[in-house]
Amino acid sequence: MAGFTRIDAQLGEFALRPLDPDADAPQLHRWVTDPKAAFWLMQDADVAQVAAEYRRIAAHPHHDAYLGLWRGEPAFLAERYDPARVELVGLYDPAEGDVGMHFLCAPAERPVHGFTRAVITTVMAWLFADPATRRVVVEPDVRNSAVHALNAAVGFTVVGPIRKPEKEALLSVCTRDQFLTATREGVPA
Repeated sequence: MAGFTRIDAQLGEFALRPLDPDADAPQLHRWVTDPKAAFWLMQDADVAQVAAEYRRIAAHPHHDAYLGLWRGEPAFLAERYDPARVELVGLYDPAEGDVGMHFLCAPAERPVHGFTRAVITTVMAWLFADPATRRVVVEPDVRNSAVHALNAAVGFTVVGPIRKPEKEALLSVCTRDQFLTATREGVPA
């Protein structure tokens, strides 16, 4: 999937472009090592380790990463993966059209009201812009109450806790209809 653009009624233009693991690594390093990104599990990574991780993702046939832009400036990270082949292999009952998702907002000097919700809405609209996507699957840490609230706001329903090697996760899913109902986004069916 190439680039994607969405206009948010309050905050303006959001876009996604394929991530360049080497060129974007210094920026990503600042984001993933920020204290607010503790659930990203890269707190002790250096720039070379961040670049290596995103080169690994770029080379993977079922996982990719995108840099998110707000008003043309880097502002968030989004990952898309096949949960039947990455992250959740053997941990849930996959369905045709499932797409896994991770997102991370850049640390902000001055938080913008509604920004994180606009980011997750953009990421979900991007995923559902692909007609093959029927359901988005996420597995955030069970302790990440802020992301659980955001997930619920865009239509996710909780399936239940699952044990992953690195964390206890809260498996949640969102269908296209659930997303459209929760957000009133004009995503093609």
